[in-house]
This record gives sequence, C-alpha cells and structure tokens, in this order.
Amino acid sequence: MTAETASAGKEGWIASALARFESPLLHYAAHITRDMELARDVVQDTFLQLCLADRARIEPALAGWLFAVCRNRALNVCRKEARMTTLDDPAQDIPAPDDTREAAVKRETYRRLFEVVGSLPQNQQEAFELKFRDGLNYREISEILGVSLGTVSNLIAAALRAVRTEFSPECDRAQEA
Repeated sequence: MTAETASAGKEGWIASALARFESPLLHYAAHITRDMELARDVVQDTFLQLCLADRARIEPALAGWLFAVCRNRALNVCRKEARMTTLDDPAQDIPAPDDTREAAVKRETYRRLFEVVGSLPQNQQEAFELKFRDGLNYREISEILGVSLGTVSNLIAAALRAVRTEFSPECDRAQEA
C-alpha cells in the first residue's frame, strides 16, 4: 500500500467517524461544558486527536475512545473555565409542542424524566445518558468514566431505580388498563 493510499484510507475512516459521532459528541460536550461554543472546540480537538492517533489501536474501540477523549477534554476546559455545572434544562431536546393532548402528555413525561435524571448525582447522570442517549455499552462507559464494569452497572441501576420510583404509579396504572 502506498503512502497516498494509506492517507486516503485514513481520511475516509476519519470522515466516517466524523459523520457518525460528531453530533453525539457535541451533545455530550455541551452537557459537560454548558456552552455550545466550548463544546464545538472540544469536539474539534477530539477529532484532531483522532487524526493523530494510531488507527489500528483505536479502531476496535472507536466509540469509547472518542467519548473518553471528548470527556477528558471537556472536563479540562471546565476546570480551566470554572464552568462545571449540573444538568439545568434539557428542554431544548424536546420537539416543538403540538396542540394534541398526546403531545402535551409526552412533553410532561419528558420534563419529569429530565427532572429526575437531573437530580441524580453527576456520575449517575453521566452513566445513564451514555447508556440510553448515546447507546454505549457498559465496557465503553467504564473506559470513558474510568471506573469498573461493576461500578457502571451500579450507577445505571441506581439511576433506573430513581426513574422507576418516579414513574411507577403511572406504570402500574398503564398495566391495569
């Protein structure tokens, strides 16, 4: 393989990673930094690191590697900027309101869910969101957060218990109907 072919292959791989992960990483970095401009810088730095990295070493665990680099960079930026905060109002993720009763119920459910998740300790929030919003597996979350698989399992289980506790009366009513 020529150097030109290898370069084209790496460029395609990076372009593919950018297309797949840019949006989730931007959302993740924005959650940590609470600043969209800082989040864009963090994600740009993350992909610059990808350009410099050894593809053979990273490719088998690309998602976990990207999220870990993004998280570390975002936390460093927050420390530097002294901007670390908790989840305030993720209502921007909720689609524009409709006039239907079903849409109103859905918005209220989302609001309550975000409220419950936002009240969790930071490490539970982060594990829960990496699992259910970003679709990462426990091993990837473990690598990103720098904790054991058992700890990831405990964090997610505790978050799910809190959500179930909040929503259990509704679940019970739905099962009875």
